[in-house]
Amino acid sequence: MTKISIQFTLFSAFYSPLISTMSGGFLEAEGLEPEWSVSPPGVPAIAALEDGSAHVVQSALSQGFGPLSRGETPTVVHFAQINEMDGFFLTAREPDPDFTWDKLEGADAVLFGGGQPLAMFKYACHKAGIDYDRINAINPGGAADIDKAFREGQGQYVQQQGPYPQQLEADGVGHVVAQVGKQIGPCGFSSLAARREWLETDMAAAFMRAYRKTRAYMNETPAAEIARAERSYFPEIDEAVLADCIATYQQLGCWTPHVEITQAAFEATLDIFQYNGIIDERYAYDRICAAPPSGD
Repeated sequence: MTKISIQFTLFSAFYSPLISTMSGGFLEAEGLEPEWSVSPPGVPAIAALEDGSAHVVQSALSQGFGPLSRGETPTVVHFAQINEMDGFFLTAREPDPDFTWDKLEGADAVLFGGGQPLAMFKYACHKAGIDYDRINAINPGGAADIDKAFREGQGQYVQQQGPYPQQLEADGVGHVVAQVGKQIGPCGFSSLAARREWLETDMAAAFMRAYRKTRAYMNETPAAEIARAERSYFPEIDEAVLADCIATYQQLGCWTPHVEITQAAFEATLDIFQYNGIIDERYAYDRICAAPPSGD
């Protein structure tokens, strides 16, 4: 077996297409023994590619905007999609089957304070026709801080990735009222990144064979079966909650069968970041993205 090192920027069920390459045994079937980690707070997973401690990482297309805006050539390339839609949920304290986004105006909401989660959320507000600045935003920190703040009584709403909103529901703390991805539509949300030279290796081809099989598995396999296999990766989440979350993502359509980062998804991401004033030019696709290894 050849060891392959994988690092996540964030770890949640939203990234199940990458998690399930491990939990579903697809990497092992290709002769790859996975070692995985989550990047330390404040350190991007891209750093693990740059120092050689990871072969492939979970990232986002927007990672490439920073170097390009500084006139630099990105050190890595994004070669396959993980999610083609935003995977955050809005959870309220009380059930609200008639929720509309304008209810956020004037309300206290526990939100991510920066990066792609905030940029996407602001764009969702824009598409919903509401003023983000009229939301009383509470920004306690990262995912764990956000969950803790809402559980301790802060905010009328909270922005989280699955399976944490589903666990809030199971615990009777909150009720999911909206999916941000449905408001935004398809875009290049999260991706797999690597160094260009690694994409030419036999390991990359083997990884890609495993990943293509995993994508099919994610769309064809009952959520309960996927959750059972992933259970050990989420020790603090009930298995039934994890299955509910995975089923919701399957229905959302963020795990499309194709693995390529499409031009349309890339352009949609440029739209979102231009709207937020984070980029002032539209970068060419091939400066950030590359075709995945064929795996033949």
